[in-house]
Amino acid sequence: MSWFKRVEKGIITPTEGKKETPEGLWYKCPSCKTVTNTAEHRKNMYTCPSCNHHDRIDSAEYFEILFDDNKFEELDPNLTSADPLEFVDTQAYPSRIALTQRKTHLKDAVRSAHGKMNGVDLVVSCMDFKFIGGSMGSVVGEKIARAIDYARTHKIPFLMISKSGGARMMEAGFSLMQMAKTSAKLALLANAKIPYISLLTDPTTGGVTASYAMLGDFNISEPGALIGFAGPRVIKETIGKDLPKGFQSAEFVLEHGFLDFIVDRKQLKQQLTDLLTMLQPEGTAEMAAIETVAKSTKKVK
Repeated sequence: MSWFKRVEKGIITPTEGKKETPEGLWYKCPSCKTVTNTAEHRKNMYTCPSCNHHDRIDSAEYFEILFDDNKFEELDPNLTSADPLEFVDTQAYPSRIALTQRKTHLKDAVRSAHGKMNGVDLVVSCMDFKFIGGSMGSVVGEKIARAIDYARTHKIPFLMISKSGGARMMEAGFSLMQMAKTSAKLALLANAKIPYISLLTDPTTGGVTASYAMLGDFNISEPGALIGFAGPRVIKETIGKDLPKGFQSAEFVLEHGFLDFIVDRKQLKQQLTDLLTMLQPEGTAEMAAIETVAKSTKKVK
């Protein structure tokens, strides 16, 4: 039958006539190897429908997930890194920054914005790992500090989404100073009794873990995220012992008391809304009223 046998030999289809599957139509889970349509993967909040592996996503995706109708106003969008140390490794630091900016279409490793989440006002700072490993330089620290100031001035809850390899070596001491600066700003936010939620995503390590990532009123994480300070190899060589299974995973960190809870990305928006609604100013107003009554009672006595 001609259906299964080539009748004419020597048929050659020109290259421009060949139909090939376009790239980007399918997503293969790195954990269970399940292949999913990219549209379905996006609809599933970039998580695997089979094993629930949470794929790494950037600030653009988090803003789309959290802000109502993806409407927000970005804060300080044009801040870029200088080169105070004139640092050179395989290339000059300014060249590396310019190259990364062209490649990622980002100005630096963090973006800040404010908008509505299920009608609740929220300020969000979100890190981008694809910008030099989400490393914390002076611009990252400054943008986070300014976002905290905006939240404090307008009395809006602050959400920090961390995803970083730690301090940026090209800025040396300037980078390490951001740990103190952001921590001091968060202390002011705490004094103003404005909620701060820290969401740790894969990976959160180094100086970021040692500063603002672990200073939240609520420290939460996505499933399976790598959370730690030094890497497992360094720790193993230092203590000379094998590390327990799942070491530095979000589940391990939760079990040992460093996280409040783990939240699935598909429930992230609603759980954050419920949490912030519980912490709304109504409760603060009631507490203030109780304190006022208590003070007046003391005066009467």
